Amino acid sequence: MNVFEFIKEKRSGIKDNTEQYRAILEPKFRSWSNKINNKIINTLNNPWMSNFKSMDGSNIFTQKENILNAIIKKAFDNIYQRLGAEIFIGEWETIDQECINNFADVTGDKQWIHINPEKAKVESPFKSTIAHGFLTLALIPKLTDSLQPKNLYPDVRMVVNYGLNQVRFPYPIRSGARIRARVKLISAVPMKNSIELVNEVSIEVEGRSRLGCVAETVLRLYY
Repeated sequence: MNVFEFIKEKRSGIKDNTEQYRAILEPKFRSWSNKINNKIINTLNNPWMSNFKSMDGSNIFTQKENILNAIIKKAFDNIYQRLGAEIFIGEWETIDQECINNFADVTGDKQWIHINPEKAKVESPFKSTIAHGFLTLALIPKLTDSLQPKNLYPDVRMVVNYGLNQVRFPYPIRSGARIRARVKLISAVPMKNSIELVNEVSIEVEGRSRLGCVAETVLRLYY
């Protein structure tokens, strides 16, 4: 076999392999495209995106889905104006040793830094017992008790605690300290029958510049 025949044979083999791989991959790419389209159709529930087009150029939303929920739209418009604003400052609450001890009993977290004032006074760098981080987190509903969604967001039927995005405890809270919550609205996403809110809750410690806790709480407002 001379050089030209060798090259011709290799070209033929490459072409056959290319056609073979093309026949295998084309259906997969088509399937992936369809799955992506279906995923977009099933998960995009924002009624203000009715002009969004799918990959095949068709309108994602049906005529029925294009009809805006007037209540949700009105509520979202009201909430949107508050984005980035501090919407609540709570009352001061004292975290005493009894409160800390009760939390230790319930959770089983009985480290001496929380429940042994005598040892903490001598050995702790804070010279006092400190509240559990999760105690501070658990107190957020109480610290924001007067933050009534119905007052801020009229027409809401039900409010559901959907979870947390992140939580940090920048500085320990000593036993006997007073704390309060400050709430900032940082995100709002309209859904089919609800609005998902993300609030940044900062736990302020009286007389301290550093916060005791910063948490992003997620709420669903149902209408």
